[in-house]
Amino acid sequence: MVLANFMERSMLPEQYKNLSTAEMEDRIRAIKQKFGDTLLIPGHHYQRDEIIQFADTIGDSLQLAQVAAANKKAKHIVFCGVHFMAETADMLTEDDQVVYLPDMRAGCSMADMANIYQTEEAWIELQKLFGDTIIPLTYVNSTAAIKAFTGRNGGACVTSSNAKTLVQWAFTQKERLFFLPDQHLGRNTAFDLGVPLEHMAIWNPIKGELEYDGEDIEQIKVILWKGHCSVHEGFTIYNIREVREKHPEMKIIVHPECSREVVALSDDNGSTKYICDVIENAPAGSSWAIGTEMNLVKRLIATHPDKHIISLNENMCPCLTMNRIDLPHLLWALETIDNNEKGNIIQVDQKTTAEALLSLERMLQHS
Repeated sequence: MVLANFMERSMLPEQYKNLSTAEMEDRIRAIKQKFGDTLLIPGHHYQRDEIIQFADTIGDSLQLAQVAAANKKAKHIVFCGVHFMAETADMLTEDDQVVYLPDMRAGCSMADMANIYQTEEAWIELQKLFGDTIIPLTYVNSTAAIKAFTGRNGGACVTSSNAKTLVQWAFTQKERLFFLPDQHLGRNTAFDLGVPLEHMAIWNPIKGELEYDGEDIEQIKVILWKGHCSVHEGFTIYNIREVREKHPEMKIIVHPECSREVVALSDDNGSTKYICDVIENAPAGSSWAIGTEMNLVKRLIATHPDKHIISLNENMCPCLTMNRIDLPHLLWALETIDNNEKGNIIQVDQKTTAEALLSLERMLQHS
């Protein structure tokens, strides 16, 4: 019954399904004008262009949540991203600010790969194996519950921009770290800081066991959750070889959520903001193959016609869950607010918020 009620509340009403693009855009503009500064629409880099045109601010997940928190005038924050991003915005904003997600089905497959029950079970087993020698770190691409887990266990959040700094800090606290939920960001970061691959292990939450190649378990310094980004794991060494053959002059830049092999064979890697900045500052006439989400790559191609830019994998699809946010859902969310109705509200409970904020605050303190 609970699931049925959730699905009913999450389903787009019929009247929004047959509207023309022009009519939807006009109605969205009218509501934005009506609410003025009391309405804020943050838009993630990976959103469709039809959504980005209405975004008041564009950026990565934490950046957008921080902008929302700093904007005390905005009473309604319609977060055009995915569920965990809206959760972070809710936790960082004031009680009188309400955060909405235009489509409640807009989740994140990576974040969903680590639920709190599996994580608590893993922590118990890892404590049995290693004792009190582990500190947890979680990528911001995780649920509020996982952020809270790291908060109450002395750990912190990380972003793809500050992961190296936070991993270095973690090793000043404990001998080992437990990195959730993206194994690739954890592996790439630790490797760049000098941790050998043979000193890393993977926690398999499905089997409930530690997977590692070495013979001596005491050598393990980094325990990686067996999770990944379905978009960035789609870039392969075959894609790199193909670009090298067809475009030998082209530089390859990828996101650190890509596999270790892909990052190693690329010319550069970094966060979404880093990739945008590199392309922005690259000389005219330079050539780039970019290994990240397709909506962003297409936008970079359109905004930098003086450069030759392609996707590292031109058959890559955009992030499917991010793309659930479209014009009909955005209009529905805005008209729900305009009609003084309640719907698609993201609200994290006080206990989870308090513990998750410990994790976020440690990150900000040490980055």
